[in-house]
Amino acid sequence: MSVQSIGIIMNGVTGRMGANQHLKRSILAIILQGGVKCADGTTILPRPLLVGRNAAKLEALAGECGNLPWTTNLDAALADTAYTIYFDAQTTDARAEAVRTAIASGKHIYCEKPSAGNLADALDLYRRAVKAGVKHGVVQDKLWLPGLQKLRTLRERGFFGRILAIRGEFGYWVFDGSVSPPQRPSWNYRKEDGGGIILDMLCHWNYVLRDIGGGVRAVSCLGATHIPRRWDESGAPYDATADDAAYATFQLDNGIIAHFNSSWNVRVRRDELLTIQVDGTDGSAVAGLRGCWIQPAAQTPRAVWNPDLENPHDYFRDWQEFGSNQSFDNAFKSQWELFLKHVVNEESFGWDLRAGAQGVQLAEKGLESWRERCWLEVPALG
Repeated sequence: MSVQSIGIIMNGVTGRMGANQHLKRSILAIILQGGVKCADGTTILPRPLLVGRNAAKLEALAGECGNLPWTTNLDAALADTAYTIYFDAQTTDARAEAVRTAIASGKHIYCEKPSAGNLADALDLYRRAVKAGVKHGVVQDKLWLPGLQKLRTLRERGFFGRILAIRGEFGYWVFDGSVSPPQRPSWNYRKEDGGGIILDMLCHWNYVLRDIGGGVRAVSCLGATHIPRRWDESGAPYDATADDAAYATFQLDNGIIAHFNSSWNVRVRRDELLTIQVDGTDGSAVAGLRGCWIQPAAQTPRAVWNPDLENPHDYFRDWQEFGSNQSFDNAFKSQWELFLKHVVNEESFGWDLRAGAQGVQLAEKGLESWRERCWLEVPALG
């Protein structure tokens, strides 16, 4: 068995997502487990270099994670041949320029979504990476959530029969910061900084819907900025210029209709912060981040509409939990392991910068649909 060390430049990991999901729960977890084992017996051991603009935050995070190397000089990091992968978890507006520079430096690319703030830039990154001959991937973490993996298992088993419709509910109440501190960074609510829930979440729903039911062929989307004034991390008020809610309907391949509500202004009364219901001719399933409940056609109750009487039927009891005895790894870590195998061992990886561009395309079409108040076709990318 051989061990192959691979250097990873991790840019933007002082943020919540980068620090928790990508650094601590993915890369450090992989190091602690002894690396990633490949089919040919090779073990891949990642070696991170932390990069960012705030030296104090970088130093503190590096110390917390075992005195990792860090720098505020991205150009110097990209010039270092000891590091062959560039990972980007910066704010969306800063990503495209940094990824272009990394591609020009010959680095393999792995980045958060959206891969860019617009389709033109997202496609440009994809084409540059192909021309440079570097490996590339985009984070599409929800595919490895336990609930979504259980939905995939049901689809592969033919549980649904013909899928008719998909319905998603996502979000929670994000405090505006006036009294209670907000749970999300303030740039998320400023369009000029790359914020907005349509750009953020429609990139997710694109690959989720593609995995469950097929590619998106058309979209109708209505956005809103329900809370126009918020307070930032320092307690200073600011105008929220980006959309904080999106109500989108999608037409998929095979005639499937999907609808997703995404909102930072909703109080949760459902099993999890994300729930996805899939209805088919032979059965239905509701999946959350981790759990999944099913109702086969044979166990479907006969509902009768009568609003004048108290309904004695408990509809929740008609559902049975599916896959409760299965165990799953962290979703971000699972995709990281696949990407590392792809870079080192040529193993297949289907979530590249083109897939990232598809997500940006759907978000862009969603924003255009909102502006024009109309349905829009989503053409296949060339």
